[in-house]
This record gives sequence, structure tokens and C-alpha cells, in this order.
Amino acid sequence: MKNIGPLFLSLALGAAIQAETAHERGKRVVNEALQAVGGKAYLAMEDRVESGRAYSFYRQELQGLSIAKIYTRYVTPAAGKPCVRERQNFGKDESAGVLFNQDGAWEFNFHGARLLEPKRVDNWQVGTLRNIFYILRQRLGEPGMDFYSRGGDLYENLPVEIVDITDADGATVTVYFSATSKLPVRQLFKRRNPEYKDFDTEEALFARYRDAGGGVLWPHSIRRLRNGDKIYEINSENVEINRNLRDDVFTLSPKLQILPPAK
Repeated sequence: MKNIGPLFLSLALGAAIQAETAHERGKRVVNEALQAVGGKAYLAMEDRVESGRAYSFYRQELQGLSIAKIYTRYVTPAAGKPCVRERQNFGKDESAGVLFNQDGAWEFNFHGARLLEPKRVDNWQVGTLRNIFYILRQRLGEPGMDFYSRGGDLYENLPVEIVDITDADGATVTVYFSATSKLPVRQLFKRRNPEYKDFDTEEALFARYRDAGGGVLWPHSIRRLRNGDKIYEINSENVEINRNLRDDVFTLSPKLQILPPAK
């Protein structure tokens, strides 16, 4: 038998890819992304600690800069709600921040703790459910999840695969995956603005992937934009997983005074 040349193999591979449906290609690209961030090790990630500097912006102007430490722990997945506990601490002494758990969400500092206003809670919940890294860890097996490939393109001169991920409720996030590394580099979704009755475009950019332990890759640079305006950025100096975080990390200290809702 004659040797099969590389050109023939390349053409055969191209033909096989072209034979994929948009749904098959979308699912393949997402599965490749899961393998790229760590595969089984990523799915086994129980908690994570991100340490670095966080920046907040208003109309593209820097409004705040703080040392930040974000604690995250995953819980048993359930469709339709964020199954993760998160604590965002700010400042060197970590005395101020926000906390999200199964009982509610609070902002806290040395004065005490106050329930977050519903708009901020909703922003966190929607942002979590449509975050590609949360989807890869918690939602891939969720009933009704659909993956639809928009095909390949260029994003900032980088070849990418673009996939629409839609859940059973019809909520869609569009994710750009690097065609070479297979890692997520950008995501977008639209949500209704309750004040102006139109739609906001929420965008996130991911860069500087590093090993967070055990072969799990995590972006150390995350930037968020709304309608093209930068609103938040975190540059992590260190990210670690599976730190066996205690329950008290994700609960309010009993010493904190519960403050009345903000007026």
C-alpha cells in the first residue's frame, strides 16, 4: 500500500470538519475548551482563591483601585441558579467586601453587614450563570443546554471559534475560543436594562492564563465591559485551587452588626 501523504490527510480532516453540523461543531469546540482548562482536574476543582488588584471604572474613568482577594467554592449543581459561594475581600486586612451564599448577599466592613440591593444581586447571579468558566464547571450536563457554532473568524488578529451557548430558558452567551490554545478569550451576552427598557451588552475578556495547580488553567487578567465601556478589571498575581476553604469563609462573622437596608 502506498504511503498516504500529508496533503491527503489534511484534506480528509477538513472534509470531516465540514461534515459537522453547527451544533456538533459547537459542542466539540466547548469540549476542547474544557480539556484545555484542565479536563477532569478542572471538573474536580472544589474551590479557588484569586489574589491581585481590582479596578472599577465609570464612563471609562478609574473610580477605585484595591487589593482584592476572591474566594470561591462550588456546590452541587442545580439548574437555573448559581451553585457557588463567593466572597470578595478588599484591602490588605480584608475587612471590607461582599459575600454571596445560599442565604443571601451582603456588603460588609468594620461597621457591620448590610443586605445588597436586588440589582447588584441580580447582576452577580446573571453574570455567574453566563460565565463560560462557570458553565464549563457546573452547567455542561444541564438539561436543555445547546451549543451552536458560528464558525471561525478573526478577533484582534487571533483565529477564533465562535459558539453560542443557550440554556433551557433561552439565555444565550456567545464565546470566542482561541483556535490554537482552545481557551476562552472573549464572551458576550445581552440583558434587558430595567431602567431604559433596552438591552445592555455585557462583555468579558480573558488573558494571561497560568497553571493554578494540578494542570488547571485560569486567566489572571479579566476585564469586563458594558456597552463597550470598561467597568471592572482584575489582574491576579496568584491563583490557587483546592485550598480546602472552611465554611466560615463564606458566612458572616457573628461579631458583625446587621445594618438596616440602604435608603
